[in-house]
Amino acid sequence: MKPTIYDVAREAGVSIATVSKVLNKSGRISDKTREKVNRIMEELNYRPSLVASALTSRRTGTIGLMIPDIANPFFAEAARSIEDYAQEQGSDLIVCSTDRSDEKADRYISLLLRKRVDGLIIASHTGSTDMIRHLLADQVPLVLFSADIRIIESNSVTVDDYKGGYQATEYLLSLGHRRLGIISDNLPGSKLRAEGFLDALKAAGVPFDNPANIIHTSATLENGRKAAAAMLSQAEDRPTAIFACNDLLAIGVMKEARSAGLSIPLDLSVVGFDNTMLAEICHPTLTSIAQPLREMTEQAMILLNESIVNPSSPKRKIMLMPELIVRHSTGPAPL
Repeated sequence: MKPTIYDVAREAGVSIATVSKVLNKSGRISDKTREKVNRIMEELNYRPSLVASALTSRRTGTIGLMIPDIANPFFAEAARSIEDYAQEQGSDLIVCSTDRSDEKADRYISLLLRKRVDGLIIASHTGSTDMIRHLLADQVPLVLFSADIRIIESNSVTVDDYKGGYQATEYLLSLGHRRLGIISDNLPGSKLRAEGFLDALKAAGVPFDNPANIIHTSATLENGRKAAAAMLSQAEDRPTAIFACNDLLAIGVMKEARSAGLSIPLDLSVVGFDNTMLAEICHPTLTSIAQPLREMTEQAMILLNESIVNPSSPKRKIMLMPELIVRHSTGPAPL
């Protein structure tokens, strides 16, 4: 017969309440008692029922994470970091990749709520604004990650995307580049990065009036290649530097440039965004704008836990600073 909490309490010589406190890591219990209860649970091979725990504590020890694309290394690395923090606090993580589909996001939200997750982390505005409003109205603990909805009072953790785009462009201008291109994806943060790019050019008095040198696409290596092919095929006004709004697109640009017989960075400089592990393992290594990922995920977990404990607690919006990481994909503008 499957052992119960009563069996554990009897064998350990403690009350059921004490066993419950050990399971929930709550209450004031001596280390000796806690170790004894844990040892008895191991000896009996006792596994607490998550459903029963949820009914008594209203907590299931699970967190839902919704991301737009698990194939994007930034979101894959973010998921891993969030999982690490969740494990540290004794929670499990359920990851859902929505492929930027609001319909898919709605289905996943319904699934996660049926599983009674303790809270949600929603990355890069995955899902509709109305969906976020409904969740907040129902006091579902949630944090927006790597994106914010300014018109909604919600917890969020973001990087200053505008500043990152501005930094990347300033750096390329300092190398003497005057013919620049930009490739952005369809996520909200990329719009701000593009704004920073354009404003940095304007502040430097560098004209940007060739529509062929600004391309919006989804974030894949192949789309980076296609966008670069379109820009680099120009007979005139071909860019000597390209700012890609994430590392996937940037590496696609470098692959296409090499296929076209161009040398990086002698003929073309490339800057990415996110500073994922790809930036260090590609050749040449990629200059990229780093998001402070560990700090972002840590802050997201802190905000989520605050909201789980008190769903009506004041909402906070945290914006962290990006950092330019210079590597070998950038150099002086060709003469």
